[in-house]
Amino acid sequence: MDKNQFKGRTDEAKGKARETAGKITGNKRTEYKGKAEKHAGKATTVLADLNNDARKASR
Repeated sequence: MDKNQFKGRTDEAKGKARETAGKITGNKRTEYKGKAEKHAGKATTVLADLNNDARKASR
């Protein structure tokens, strides 16, 4: 796992936690910020996975 994969997965986890906190407290802004962070982390992870696969395939 490279640093971008790690960052993406930690952002996903932080986003999920923030989303859950927003749902529990009824704060829609926090909930939506969490969803956005979660999806941004997922995108980072997918991009890092693709780059990793491309590096492996080029060897």
